[in-house]
Amino acid sequence: MCLGIPAQIVDIPDPSRAKVAISGVERMIATDLLLDEALAVGDWVLVHVGFALSKIDEEEAALTLTQIERLGGDVLSGEVDSFTTSRIE
Repeated sequence: MCLGIPAQIVDIPDPSRAKVAISGVERMIATDLLLDEALAVGDWVLVHVGFALSKIDEEEAALTLTQIERLGGDVLSGEVDSFTTSRIE
């Protein structure tokens, strides 16, 4: 199953990339789809296959994570596992 997972921005090394954290795992993602958005450290984004799809607020991020956890522990852990093995350079 492929889901969009909320992640919090921890660093923005250049306008088309951001380092995000999901469940304690950090990795670089592409922000090319959001170049018109003002992104900052601490913002939340919805991430799918290494791309930030949209900027979301903290409340929406928390609600989405809660809903994913309700699907079962394997769903979120599987998404986090795939998050750790994929790379955006």
